[in-house]
Amino acid sequence: MFTERLIGGVSSGGGRTGLAFVRNGRVETEISCGQLHEDSNRAARLFLDRGVTKGDRVVLCMEKSVGFVVAYLGVLKTGAVAVPLNPGFREAELAYLVGDAQPRLAVAGPDQERTLGRAAPSLPLLVIPTETPYQDCGLFRGYSPVPPALQTAPQDPCLIIYTSGTTGKPKGAVLTQKNLAHDAGNIIAAWEMSSSDVLCHALPLFHIHGLCFALHTALICGARVLITDRFSPGEVLDLLALKDAPYRCSIFMAVPTMYVGMLDLLGKRRPDFGHVRLWTSGSAALSPRDFVRIRETFGKEPVEREGMSETGMNFSNPLRGLRKPGSVGLPLPGLRARIVDPDTGADVPSGTVGEIVLRGPGITHGYWHKPEETEAAFRDGWFRTGDLGRVDGDGYFYLTDRLKHIIISGGENISPKEVETVMNTMDGVLESSVVGVADAKWGEKVVAGVVLRSGSNLTPQGILDFCRKHLHPWKCPKEVVLLEELPRNSMGKVLKERVRERMGKS
Repeated sequence: MFTERLIGGVSSGGGRTGLAFVRNGRVETEISCGQLHEDSNRAARLFLDRGVTKGDRVVLCMEKSVGFVVAYLGVLKTGAVAVPLNPGFREAELAYLVGDAQPRLAVAGPDQERTLGRAAPSLPLLVIPTETPYQDCGLFRGYSPVPPALQTAPQDPCLIIYTSGTTGKPKGAVLTQKNLAHDAGNIIAAWEMSSSDVLCHALPLFHIHGLCFALHTALICGARVLITDRFSPGEVLDLLALKDAPYRCSIFMAVPTMYVGMLDLLGKRRPDFGHVRLWTSGSAALSPRDFVRIRETFGKEPVEREGMSETGMNFSNPLRGLRKPGSVGLPLPGLRARIVDPDTGADVPSGTVGEIVLRGPGITHGYWHKPEETEAAFRDGWFRTGDLGRVDGDGYFYLTDRLKHIIISGGENISPKEVETVMNTMDGVLESSVVGVADAKWGEKVVAGVVLRSGSNLTPQGILDFCRKHLHPWKCPKEVVLLEELPRNSMGKVLKERVRERMGKS
């Protein structure tokens, strides 16, 4: 199953460099596959010593680092379920997520220790000093490097990825051994990944894109990973331009916002990136204009693809074959995809826009402890993506809109309801409506329409300041527009498109 494949990929590397960690543009730590394997065995034994058993949830809330990778592998080697969380989450956000996941243990970085301690004071906490080089950490050295006994079954859960939902509260998509094994196998085969590849990893590790699509696949196939502490356009461009082994990158995975930042920084400069064989884009729509810019600047067409926390990767343009700008590509092996009427579930004629529904071995069986949301996500065994799309005569799929009002900004999913709930707690706010507005840099930006209570002297800046205290920055509105009232239909439902019009954002 998945964990055994992941462990096998790491352990087979022996003394070869598995990870090279880059902080502030410089390689800080290099760790061999053999050391990664042994240290994650030590981490697993530490977790077992702390009472973690098979099926327990373990929260990972820490900055991107070698320590995160070691701890994550260690969690999987105990048979427990890893729950990666954004290290920038605020106390209220973490309190909800920890309360929902009910973990046995949390692994945190120094910057997250205090926030997690306030959010969940009774939760056992293990702190990894991510601000120092990994080799100076020494946290796991007192434990045996021999792997603990582990047996997994296809249906065993091993990862929970939290995703925003229309209810306003994040839902934990439970991914099993079978889900993750199928997903990794598909990606490795589709993109012909191998031990000769070097992946430039500049994505977050708490998201399915950076964790599953990038890290899992690289470790399983034995590729080297050049992993950055953060995304900086200039630093990543410098890494991608390196031509000397072992840092000569052959694969780069990113979201459109990252490409836009790099393209804007390069301007008319055209460094030689001929050694990079694969540029992929996902998590948000890539405009046809930026597709052309990538091709002209980096020398190859990007491979656009589509995936979800609940399903893994679903579609990809071909590595060898026609790549269509604006299309997420063709269904990956094992996936059945249909375009249906959202109300009836009946198939719509070819070329007609409808809801994309999916069926396959990579799809979650449901959300953690949310039976109603799980039931609503499926219809007759088909997973309802909430995405509107169409398929052309060549079988290529296109995403055209979303049934759900989730905003995708910079590759991150944002629940308007969650942001509205925070703003509506302000004394001077009567009600609010949050929408996504097209933006050249972020794909979409968060804009809020707010109706104030009579006599309130709140200002848009005051509302923005309040949001920044209670929400992660990427969830906060980029702009607040004061409105007289929110437009509604006869049933009292707020009409989001009319909100956009009233704000002058349509």
